[in-house]
Formats: sequence, structure tokens, C-alpha cells
Amino acid sequence: MKVTVELSGGLELLFDKKKTHTLEFADKDEIPLRDLILYMRDNLLKERAELFVVDNTVRPGILVLINDADWELYDGIEYIVKNGDTIIFISTLHGG
Repeated sequence: MKVTVELSGGLELLFDKKKTHTLEFADKDEIPLRDLILYMRDNLLKERAELFVVDNTVRPGILVLINDADWELYDGIEYIVKNGDTIIFISTLHGG
């Protein structure tokens, strides 16, 4: 299974300044979005996990799009990610 993850709004800075990640899971045909988020935290995140994940979901203030649609239209954190999906994380949090 291959999934594209895109990061913007400053989130890419936490992931080694890389905006797009192509993830492959050879042993899976699908993966719960919750597990994908935790995989990203444990394997891709370079710093400050608390700015991305809180209580095993994305931090409030981060918009999540599944194939360009709000994740709330797709069961949110319970969505089952499938081969070819694009998951976009956009931070609306700004420091000051």
C-alpha cells in the first residue's frame, strides 16, 4: 500500500522541512488513520511531538484532509486509509 502525506502551515518544519512524504506499507492493504498518525509521530517526526499529536490524534488546530476533503466527512480519526490516498495536514497554529 502506498500513501502520500502532505504537510503545510509550518508542520513541515517538524518533519525535517519536508512537505511531501510517500509512505509504503508492503504488508498492509489498508491502515487506520489513527495508526498512520502514530506511525508518523514515531518514525518521521524530528522534534516537538506535542505540536502534532495530543492524546493519540492530531492536535487541535490542525486541519486534516483526505483526498482533498475534510476528514470529518470520512469518520475522522477512524477513517481507514487505502492505497493511493493522499492525507494532508495543515497547521492553523501560529506563534507570536
